[in-house]
Amino acid sequence: MGNSEIFSGKTAWITGASSGIGKGLVHAFLERGASLVISSNDAEGLEKVKSEYAGISQDILSAPFDLSDTDGIESLVENVVKKTGRIDYLLNIGGVSQRASVADTPLWLDRKIFEINYFGTIALTKAVLPYMIRQGSGHIAATSSISGRFGFPLRSAYSASKQALHGFFETLFLENKKNNIRTSVIIPGRVRTSISLHALDHEGREHGRMDEGQAKGISPEKAARIIIRGILRNKREITVGGSELLLLYVRRYFPRLFFRIGDKISAT
Repeated sequence: MGNSEIFSGKTAWITGASSGIGKGLVHAFLERGASLVISSNDAEGLEKVKSEYAGISQDILSAPFDLSDTDGIESLVENVVKKTGRIDYLLNIGGVSQRASVADTPLWLDRKIFEINYFGTIALTKAVLPYMIRQGSGHIAATSSISGRFGFPLRSAYSASKQALHGFFETLFLENKKNNIRTSVIIPGRVRTSISLHALDHEGREHGRMDEGQAKGISPEKAARIIIRGILRNKREITVGGSELLLLYVRRYFPRLFFRIGDKISAT
């Protein structure tokens, strides 16, 4: 089977699909023959993505929704499955970052970040899961971060919400391995996306600036290729990025060194 047919006959649902890594995955899955469901809170952006990739495939279903408002998530999933017949891959890419110190972050903002990054992600996952169990297969991925493995300045709620995803998805895998359902947690480092532009400050407003380190990161297209490769290899954790990923190993094996380095880490 050629590269363009790897996902032939499969349906992938991608959140955060209107930009960044999510959009990169839209292109990567379409090139490999998948049918797609694309979601984000930007309905207009999703339509632009559909138009941009219409030359590759017309088999793209737009399903916009806001991760912070999951009241209608079960009916949304039901309607999507009625149209697609099945969901083979669910890629939870959408989320929001943060640029505010612990002391300056009000509790309502911590809750908002968790609603989007954690509860929004698991709400969609829980709604899709019964269909995957019924069909006897599926692969669910969620996007964490390298700061989902350790604390990082100005990202307390973001880091905590991403760390929570590891516990949830490891449990999900252990409980559903018997149902032939696999899970992956994606751990990006620096990828050139708009996430820092839309990160929330202490008042809940957009940060509005691209982080210097992120601007030098890998492209969303390269990130998508790494993620696809990891999914095909059924990797439990898929690391995405450059030399900054070394911090994961420093934190795990040399924690004292990590905290010395942490004192000097730029918050951006």
